[in-house]
Amino acid sequence: MRIVLSTMWSHGTGRFALIVLGLWMLISVVSLFWTPQSLWKTDGYHVWAAPSRAHWLGTDGTGADLFSWLMAGSRTNLLIVLLTVAFAAAFGLLLVAMMVSRHSALAHGSVVAIDALISIPTVLIALMLAVPMGASVAVIVLACGFGYGLNLARVARPQALLAAHSMYVESALANGASAPRVFFTHIVPNIMPVLIVQCSLSAGTAVLAEAGLTYLGVGVPSGVPSWGHSLSASVRFINIYPLTVLWPGLLVTIVVVALNLFGDALRDASDPLINPRLRGA
Repeated sequence: MRIVLSTMWSHGTGRFALIVLGLWMLISVVSLFWTPQSLWKTDGYHVWAAPSRAHWLGTDGTGADLFSWLMAGSRTNLLIVLLTVAFAAAFGLLLVAMMVSRHSALAHGSVVAIDALISIPTVLIALMLAVPMGASVAVIVLACGFGYGLNLARVARPQALLAAHSMYVESALANGASAPRVFFTHIVPNIMPVLIVQCSLSAGTAVLAEAGLTYLGVGVPSGVPSWGHSLSASVRFINIYPLTVLWPGLLVTIVVVALNLFGDALRDASDPLINPRLRGA
C-alpha cells in the first residue's frame, strides 16, 4: 500500500487527486464539530451578501453562511459517494458472477436482463423510488448504485469471461475449489483494474447525480446540507448573484475531476505490469 501511495504521489495527477480528496475528508470530519457560522443562523438584512470577513463566501437567499453550508454538505456528499460506490461494486460483482456462471441458462439470462435494464435512465429509477420512499439519500444511493452496477458488470464481463475460462480456473475447479472461492480468488483480481476505474467514475458521477436529483426534488431532503442544495437554491438567481452558484459549482467540478484522476492513478500504481516498483517488491 505504501508503494502504491508513493507512486501516486510522484505523479502530478495523482498528487492533485490525493490532496483534493484528503481535504474533502478532512473538511467533512471538521464540519461534524465546527463550522464558521451556525447552519441555522439566518440574517434577513444580509441576504445574497458578497464575500466578507464575516461570511467568507457570502450568504444565500436566507442570509445563511454559504461556506458553512458547503462545509456541512461535504460530509453528506462524501457519505453518498461511499455508499453508492459500495453498493455499485457489490451489485456489479454479483452480476459478473452470474454472467460467468457455469449454468448457461443463468449466464445468458443475466446478460439479456442487464442489456434490457441498462437502458433505464438513473433519473427514472430515482423518480420511481421517490414515490414510496420520498426524497432521501437512500433514493440517490439505490438509483445510482443500481445503474452504475449494471454498467460495471457490462464493462467487466469480457475480461471476467477470459479469466473464467482460463486454465488456472479449470484447475482450481478440478481440485475441488468452490465457485465463490474461485470467483474471488481468480476472477476478481483479473478485473480489478476495470473495477477501480468504474468505481472512480461512479464516485464522480454520484456527486453530479446528487446535484441533479436534489434539483429535481427527489434527492437529499430539504434541511439537509448538500452541494446540490446549495446549487439548486441559487441557480434561479445566477444572473443576479453569480457567486452563489460559482462556489458550489466549482467545488463539484474539482471533486469530480479529482475522483476520476484518482481512479486512473490508482489503477496504474497498483498494476505490476505498469508500476516497476511493485515488481521489485
